[in-house]
Amino acid sequence: MAADREILHAIKDLKNTLVDLNQNYWERGLPVTDGSQELHPFCAQLEFLLQYDLKEKKNLFGQKKDYWDFLSRNLTRLNSNPHAGVQHVTSLDKLKTALGKGRAFIRYCLVHQQLAETLQLCFMEPEVTSEWYYARSPFLDEKLRTDILSSLYELDGIAFHLALRREDLDATWPTVSEVLP
Repeated sequence: MAADREILHAIKDLKNTLVDLNQNYWERGLPVTDGSQELHPFCAQLEFLLQYDLKEKKNLFGQKKDYWDFLSRNLTRLNSNPHAGVQHVTSLDKLKTALGKGRAFIRYCLVHQQLAETLQLCFMEPEVTSEWYYARSPFLDEKLRTDILSSLYELDGIAFHLALRREDLDATWPTVSEVLP
């Protein structure tokens, strides 16, 4: 697959944001919070990649499925024990959309330093991935998938202190700092 410019640019932006996030974390010696300048762009860039060329599917109620549905279904299928992140997100009664649940899941994985490993598990079977994504998805291209995931593994050394029970994730990524409970 010949990757298009939009995807290559998005991956480059993600990697640059990761470099900034990493650098600022080590320079400041403080955990990444919702007030961290690089967090919002990183989450938005990752979400763009996770939604890129995602096939349009709907649930029984006609609601659009999103990357959350792919991730949760894959993790449930792969493990006999429920993934702790999936359990956490399904316990959040206030989140109503697949998009909000996907955002909560990404935040959970960041706090628990599991993002790259979890995404690698979800995207390891191209046949399953192709049921949810069209051919232009970067996660169906081995080189691009490897590039994205290897960059995300750099987050494993960074402490994230994010509120995990946010009710506003259906609407947007949080952009303001707040005191954690």
